Amino acid sequence: MSDNKLIKAIKEKGQTMEAEMSFFDHLEALRWHLIRAAIAIVIFTIGAFYFYNFIFDTVILGPSRPDFWTYRMLCKLGDALGKSGFCIDKINIKLINTEMAGQFTLQINSCLLIGVMLGFPYLLYEIWLFIKPALHEKERKAATGFVFYATFLFVLGILFGYYVITPESINFLSGFTVSDKIENYFDIDSYLSSVATLTLATGIVFQLPILVYILSSLGILTPKFMRSGRRYAVVAILVISAVITPTPDMMTMTIVSIPLFVLYEVGIVVAGVVEKRKLKRAAELDL
Repeated sequence: MSDNKLIKAIKEKGQTMEAEMSFFDHLEALRWHLIRAAIAIVIFTIGAFYFYNFIFDTVILGPSRPDFWTYRMLCKLGDALGKSGFCIDKINIKLINTEMAGQFTLQINSCLLIGVMLGFPYLLYEIWLFIKPALHEKERKAATGFVFYATFLFVLGILFGYYVITPESINFLSGFTVSDKIENYFDIDSYLSSVATLTLATGIVFQLPILVYILSSLGILTPKFMRSGRRYAVVAILVISAVITPTPDMMTMTIVSIPLFVLYEVGIVVAGVVEKRKLKRAAELDL
């Protein structure tokens, strides 16, 4: 009897050690996926150093100049509508540096920012490679295109944030004053932080359909729940739009909220597709 207990205890200990080994193996695999993603970001960051003059003068400082693409399109829109007030001839923005190593850290931070943006798709790819072995064949087929769609939405959000939200916010905030006796001088770090926050935040918010897909696959979200909660979603989207846009301008807030409404409706469609797949899979198992 004691021999049987001893054999059982040894088997249980072996299973526990095997589970622990498997856990640490997964941690090791995740570590290497993250290391490769970090290496990709470093490579893109080094590339940003090489093209820094173009990146800083044309990309980062672009929204601070009246010849920026968005301002030119607004002017053309005003001409097409026959209305004045759309053209932006001057942006009252004066950038300064107040720290000894300010411009040095500015170059490092801006290059790192570009590196993270460009390396984000590869980070998604490494995450996909990590979770792919744990999925069943049907789950792999259902999740095919995850990296593509997530990257597409991220790039779309970045472009929307850079060409729509950022120039509108900079134009408003640079010209806003509470008194004529106060002149606006903006620290270059504050300017870079504003551009980065507005751009990256929009790119992350545009991942809403991907989040809906994951939550629907886990059974947390359903299309019925999302449809019934649409009125609350409207309030949440307006709040998010107000947070993303640091301006009280209703026009800018409306422009930001429209794509978020569209993304929410896309999320409902995505949740519906996931639910249909689950029902079809359950019907196949019953047969």
